[in-house]
Amino acid sequence: MKWRVLLSLVYPLRCPVCDGIVTPFGEKICLECLPRLRYVTSPRCFRCGKTLLLEEEEYCRDCRSRRVHFIQGRALYQYESVAASIYRFKYGNRREYADFYGEEIARYLGDFIRRVQPDALLPVPLHRNRQRARGYNQSLLLARAVGRYTGIPVYGQLLKRKRDTLPMKRLDLRERQNNLKKAFHMAGNKVKLETVIIIDDIYTTGSTMEEIAVVLSERGVRKVYFVALACGVL
Repeated sequence: MKWRVLLSLVYPLRCPVCDGIVTPFGEKICLECLPRLRYVTSPRCFRCGKTLLLEEEEYCRDCRSRRVHFIQGRALYQYESVAASIYRFKYGNRREYADFYGEEIARYLGDFIRRVQPDALLPVPLHRNRQRARGYNQSLLLARAVGRYTGIPVYGQLLKRKRDTLPMKRLDLRERQNNLKKAFHMAGNKVKLETVIIIDDIYTTGSTMEEIAVVLSERGVRKVYFVALACGVL
C-alpha cells in the first residue's frame, strides 16, 4: 500500500535484530541480520515443542514430570538468539516488531496452526497496572499480527489477569505455579469456543499456559494449544 511506503519513509522501520534502520528499504529486517535468528528445530518435545537433547525422546523433562491441560504448542525461535529483541519489544516500545514476528510465525508455524484449526487466537493478558505502565500488551500485538497473516480471529479481551503477579524470570517451577494460581479469568459467557491457540512471547516452563488452559477448560473450551515467539530455558 502507498500509505505504508510513505509512512516508512517518514518513520523508517527498525530491524528486530540489530535495532538499526532496516536495510535495504522495503524489508522488515536487515538481510545481514537474518542469519542471527535461530529457529527451534527437530527433534522437538511432542507436547511443548522444545528442542530435545536426545532424538529418541518424545517429551522434555518438564512435560514428562507433570500432566497439563493444554494439548500441544510450538515456539518459533530459540530464546538466546532473540532475547535482546524481545526485551525491546516488551519494554522499549518497539511495537513495530510485531508485524515481522507475526509474519514469521505464520510462515514457519503455519502448518501447525492450520492443523489445529483454531476458532480464535487468545493473547496472554497483562494486568491493568502493568499495561498502564507499559502502554501496550506485546502478546496482543503479536496475536493481532498472526491473525492478519492467517485470517484467524483474535479475542483480545476474553482473558483477563486479575492479579498483578510477580515477574517470573527468577522463579522456579513451583514458585511460578503458586505465583499464577487464580491469576486469570475468562470474561463473559457470550463467546463459545471449542479450540483456541494461546499466543505469548516466551514459553519457559509452561506455567502460564497451564494456568490459562485450566481456566479455559473450566469454561467449556475443549482444546487448548499455544504458540510462542520464543522458547526459553530454565
